[in-house]
Amino acid sequence: MTKEEKKMQKELKNKNKKEGRRVRSLDPMHYVGIYLMDQRTASSNYFTGTIDIGVAEEYVKKMREKGLKEFSVMHLYLAAFVRMYSQHPEMNRFIRGHRIYARNNIEIAMTIKKEMKLNADDTVIKLVYEPDATAEEVYHITQKVISDALNEEEDFDKIVKLLNKIPRCIMRIIAWFLKKLDYYGILPRDLVKVSPFHGSMVITSLASLGIPPIYHHLYDFGNIPIFFAFGKRYNKYETNKEGTPEKHAYMDYRITCDERIADGHAYSVALRYFNVLVRKPELLDTPPEKIVEDIP
Repeated sequence: MTKEEKKMQKELKNKNKKEGRRVRSLDPMHYVGIYLMDQRTASSNYFTGTIDIGVAEEYVKKMREKGLKEFSVMHLYLAAFVRMYSQHPEMNRFIRGHRIYARNNIEIAMTIKKEMKLNADDTVIKLVYEPDATAEEVYHITQKVISDALNEEEDFDKIVKLLNKIPRCIMRIIAWFLKKLDYYGILPRDLVKVSPFHGSMVITSLASLGIPPIYHHLYDFGNIPIFFAFGKRYNKYETNKEGTPEKHAYMDYRITCDERIADGHAYSVALRYFNVLVRKPELLDTPPEKIVEDIP
């Protein structure tokens, strides 16, 4: 093994040990503001948007014809967010212990039902992607994790079942202790890896339930700064330039985000880029020309 390969291996090992590195070069108000707004739920901003998914649906059809039989708009959204993070790393920051960190990887949490029944069990999966992943690579990673989750009990589910058996007086102490460990960044890494409260974002589809999207709250435990929810597809007739009515397919989405990780301009630029990717999904067929690193 060459010296360069050893260096890369060491960097990868350190990256896997830690969730992120501290960001120290932001405007001073960012750091002061964390103390003035020290709860994630009280520091939330809300975005709403609507996407014309006509092109997206054609892309989904093309990917299915290519052999990715279960490819859906969800996979397209996931791929678009992965690409967004690769070009706008400020969206992949998190706050812990009144400090701002740049996350080392892209981890997206998603809740799935084991069966489409009213009382069927839910489970949360963690999807980890490389920043240069294409839409096809995102699809294969996602389907593998979903398949494993449907056939096996997730580690986090086992932990929750165990905690559920503990008397509430003791459980309150355990919850307090876990929050303290989380504050100082010393939660066991194995627990963080399966925790649905730690990651880049949570994405949830309400389309399968046939209802509009909601503004989902953030969690004060853990460090997830963004919650993205999208709703059912619907048609709308609009008049074109010639005065002829045309049918368009739309999806609404709602985003709840922690305003402390970045300013409004950064959010608006990143979300516009996400919208561009959904409207031009062919950009996701190839890796990005470069991966943008967050500031020191």
